[in-house]
Amino acid sequence: MIEFDIEVDAAGLHCPLPLLRLKKALKDMHSGEVVRVIATDPAAHLDFGVYSEQTGNEIIEYMREDEQQIFYVQKK
Repeated sequence: MIEFDIEVDAAGLHCPLPLLRLKKALKDMHSGEVVRVIATDPAAHLDFGVYSEQTGNEIIEYMREDEQQIFYVQKK
C-alpha cells in the first residue's frame, strides 16, 4: 500500500472536474508529498497523464478497481 498525504474523492465527477480537484490539492502541498485521487470518469487517465507530462508531477501508481481509477501523484 502506498502512503499518501491527501486524498481527493472525485468519484462521480466528469471531465475536467477530477483534474481540477487534483490541481487544487497539489497547489497546497509540498514537494515530495503524495495525493491519492479516486475518479470514475473513463477519460481521467488520459487527462492525468497529459497533466503529469506537462507539469512534472509524477503518477507513481495507477490502478483500476471496477469502475474506479485510483491515482497516486507525487508533487514535484
